[in-house]
Amino acid sequence: MNNYSNDNTARRYRAHVSILGTTQIHLRNPYIIGWWSAAFPGFGHLLLSKYLRGFVLFIWEVVVNVNCNLNLAMIYSFQGEIDKAKEILDTRWLLIYIPVYIFAIWDSYRTTVDLNKIFVLAEREEHRFNSFSIGAMEINYLDKRSPLMAIIWSLFVPGLGQLYIHRITTAFFVIIWTVVFFYLSHGLEAISLLFLGEIKQATEVINAEWLLFFPSIYGFAIFDSYINTVENNKLYDKEQRFYFKENYQSSSFQVLKGLKMK
Repeated sequence: MNNYSNDNTARRYRAHVSILGTTQIHLRNPYIIGWWSAAFPGFGHLLLSKYLRGFVLFIWEVVVNVNCNLNLAMIYSFQGEIDKAKEILDTRWLLIYIPVYIFAIWDSYRTTVDLNKIFVLAEREEHRFNSFSIGAMEINYLDKRSPLMAIIWSLFVPGLGQLYIHRITTAFFVIIWTVVFFYLSHGLEAISLLFLGEIKQATEVINAEWLLFFPSIYGFAIFDSYINTVENNKLYDKEQRFYFKENYQSSSFQVLKGLKMK
């Protein structure tokens, strides 16, 4: 039996290394995951590596948000123009937005609680998992990387931090939507005009409705890349300890507990 691959011979595995990334279960705060789902539906599930559910909720958020003019209503609310905010809201879209928004928060919280329980059981079972994966298109392996570098690359362009730690699926999705948001918000065009001193023109060209998506996607990219870098480093250390213990530690070696100093 191959103890180094996730071949369903064990009941639970803590992690899996594939050419698309390293997926692992670790302890998470359910309130933090729920908060990310509240900030932007789909992000909480992406943090849990529940990609398909996360993608569906993310795209739902963008489509319904734009059609019900939710971001524009928020902008008017921030400016104190409550009447304008009420006028532009399209209730046909808004009323189907609310249940899914609540579901995203509830489901990510519930899933986090369940995965925390599974993590505790997987830790006790201590089944081996693969630490190296090679294919025709990619190579992925466990190693230690810098959480600070993950943050820095995410600050440049959301998704680069995920590429740095080989979370290919999340990186591809985040980068594609970052390009969409930059294009539709005219954000880079406004930045170019600011450098030229054309402040009024930069303000006129910007599309605030799409620009409002950026705080969420930047925040998520930074948080996700940092947390996963830290957890991948812990996973690497654990796998190395297990390997050295299994292959190099003498079978007669014992750790004595409760020794008292005379």
